[in-house]
Amino acid sequence: MRRFLALLGLLILAVQSRAAEDSADALLTRAKQVLSMLDGDIALDGLKESVEVRRDRWGVAHIYAKNSHDLFFAQGFVAAQDRLFQIELWRRQAAGEMAEVFGPDFVVADCFAKLMKYRGDMDAEWLSYSPDTKEIATAFTHGINACIAQFGDKLPIEFQMLGFRPKPWKPEDVLGRMSGIYMSQNFRNEIQRAQLIAAVGIERARQLAPVDPPRVYESALSMDELKAIDKRILAGYDAATKALSFKPAKSESNNWVVSGLRSTSGKPLLASDPHRAIALPSLRYLVHLHAPGWNVIGAGEPGLPGVAIGHNERIAWGFTIVGTDQADFFVEETNVEEPDQYKTGDRWDKFHIVRDTIAVKGEKEPRTVELRYTRHGPVLFTDTKRCRAYALKWVGSEPGGAAYLGSLAVARAGNQKEFLDALKSWKIPGLNFVYADVDGNIGWIAAAQTPIRPKHDGLLPVPGNGGFEWTGYLPVSELPQSFNPKSGVLATANHNILPEGYKHQIGYEFAAPYRYRRIYTTLATKEKWELNEFKALQHDDRSIPGLVLARLLNEVDLKDASLEPYAKTLIDWDGRLTVDSKAGPLYAIWLRTLQDAFYAPHVAKELHPRRPR
Repeated sequence: MRRFLALLGLLILAVQSRAAEDSADALLTRAKQVLSMLDGDIALDGLKESVEVRRDRWGVAHIYAKNSHDLFFAQGFVAAQDRLFQIELWRRQAAGEMAEVFGPDFVVADCFAKLMKYRGDMDAEWLSYSPDTKEIATAFTHGINACIAQFGDKLPIEFQMLGFRPKPWKPEDVLGRMSGIYMSQNFRNEIQRAQLIAAVGIERARQLAPVDPPRVYESALSMDELKAIDKRILAGYDAATKALSFKPAKSESNNWVVSGLRSTSGKPLLASDPHRAIALPSLRYLVHLHAPGWNVIGAGEPGLPGVAIGHNERIAWGFTIVGTDQADFFVEETNVEEPDQYKTGDRWDKFHIVRDTIAVKGEKEPRTVELRYTRHGPVLFTDTKRCRAYALKWVGSEPGGAAYLGSLAVARAGNQKEFLDALKSWKIPGLNFVYADVDGNIGWIAAAQTPIRPKHDGLLPVPGNGGFEWTGYLPVSELPQSFNPKSGVLATANHNILPEGYKHQIGYEFAAPYRYRRIYTTLATKEKWELNEFKALQHDDRSIPGLVLARLLNEVDLKDASLEPYAKTLIDWDGRLTVDSKAGPLYAIWLRTLQDAFYAPHVAKELHPRRPR
């Protein structure tokens, strides 16, 4: 979806290039002429029975069908009515078909997408989510195609301006891995951490970029091996996720739930605040699905069937990202005499090589690309001079690794046991689920396919031939979790959620705990909470780290009288980041300057650890 934001810039350029032909009024007229039909009857091939779609005052579709097939056919049709251009880019990004429309600059990104494509057993893949996932995906994509057919030549204005048609969808298009790889950030940090250690040494790197829980850095690679690691390894990933118009920051998120003992209604009350970058259209797509076996409302990604976050008649759930480490880089030794071989034990194995093609706009023949895989996964970069290949092992290469598709199981759970059983299908991304049900239960679980690493901690790349293999995944019963605590309150905010004494290692990269503390302490101020108060807490705009930093100015001798008015503005600040706050922007600029000044004496700017927010 980040790529969608980038292509808005391309669309704007396309519109500007036709300014001489089309005035703003003419473009608006053309756009209105191809708006979807939202009232009346539509006859469609592919439906078994009649389906009713009601739009509420916010434009959210409430779909009532008499069977599951028609329900998801209609969801696909309605999603395409509302978001066809968005989901077409989503599909192309995952399939590696961007260069076909946007030219040679997208070849590297397409190559990366094809490299990430699931290439295992398809029966195991479909069954990893829910037993009927293939049937649901088939109906959903047929619905999208029915909408494309109905549009005919009157496609949404974006297609007209950019001069291409959407391709028909296949069921496999919902299995793309790109949205999942974007949410699996740890492997990028492995590369940056290795570069940092190579630049300043292990101990200084630990001080500059500590992890949570604290841990001493230990590298199984030599310093020479670490120094050989550079940005070329992530070139494909960077190209595939780079925004051309602007770079929205990866947002953080919050959720919380209180038991009936802490609510005015006497029933559990749940809030979920899954921040993502602001975009138009939004990453999320709201829908209500009603058919035998289905009555769920909430949000998901528009190119996927089902509802990822929401509630049905008996349970409600929300989520935030949890710092589960689901990926590792393995440094493979390649054969100097046979470049198609890499070291496994005491023998040389051949790379698994897949040859694929990438169509490129303006070029008559498609380009052939060679994709390489080791036993650990796709090879992101090969250093032929050093005889090294950098392979990415990540959960998304396994069956069930399509992001959010496990929601097809979660959305049909009716109680706590069924909810936990459904999470066996949840692999990517790693999420803090909060839970509530009509029976009065509340809970939280850090759900993810979580690797077991007996011989390393996942913080740095490891030798591919050094015995650093994963030995399986934690069962759902052993994931961090809590149900029905005595306090009646559970909350997460991307912080370190590991319970005291927790025996497993799931990751070391969590957000600072400020937001969690703010939520929890606020919830402790009242015995009983109601819906509108939860809404107000979701819109809380007080910056705790901003207040802490601003108060330090009381003890600082500025040695420059011209700075005193600015210091006073911060000292007197109430910490609120309102639209009319003068201190808020000042704090944001000051924080960035402080961070740069802190790292600058020690390491080059490109190696500065990611700024905490």
